Amino acid sequence: MDRIWLALLIACALIASALPIKHAPAPAAAAAGWTGTVDRADRGLPAVSSAAPPESDSQNESRSADVSEEETIVAQILQRLAVRHTALAERERIRLARTIAREARDHRLDPDLVMAVIEVESAGYHLAQSRVGARGLMQLLPATGRELADKLDIEWIGPETLFDPFINVRLGTAYLRELANRYDGDINLALAAYNWGPGRIDGRLRRGAAVPSRYIQQVRRATDRYAVASADRP
Repeated sequence: MDRIWLALLIACALIASALPIKHAPAPAAAAAGWTGTVDRADRGLPAVSSAAPPESDSQNESRSADVSEEETIVAQILQRLAVRHTALAERERIRLARTIAREARDHRLDPDLVMAVIEVESAGYHLAQSRVGARGLMQLLPATGRELADKLDIEWIGPETLFDPFINVRLGTAYLRELANRYDGDINLALAAYNWGPGRIDGRLRRGAAVPSRYIQQVRRATDRYAVASADRP
């Protein structure tokens, strides 16, 4: 009988050794949420990289060209500001030139046009104030400025906010774009509304009356001067 039990034990051991061994996940893997699935490397698949693909030469060249063009625009604006009584230090003028270039680009406006509006409205003096209370470089009324500041999530601390040249340009360019959109891209009507107010211009258009042209001509002449100066400059 002992020999029979010994034979049975040996047979069981041989059968167990022939079966495949199933390994349990290591404690570290289990703690990390391992579920027993095979990863891509185990299946011979390429690993997935989270890095962005490298930019092509043409993309790099395009980016460099955009930066170079904007720097040229900034340099031109600086030269125009140099002949204006801005009452700003040189470092502030550089920042202002960059702000004008950026806001013109973001609002799809010609930077020459933005500079022309600044020239006609305030002659480039950031503390300018009109008899009706319009303030700053682009001569915005406090009510208009506050409404625009709310839309753009810009802190408004009262009418004095408009004397900040950087905020003033942000608000003024946004307002000019808003008016251009209102009149289906007609910059002349947008300029007339900028000067007279959209309510008055809408009333004239409804009556079929002529739109005042003096302000439009002033801005257009200033724009042309800037455009010619830019073309002459290497």
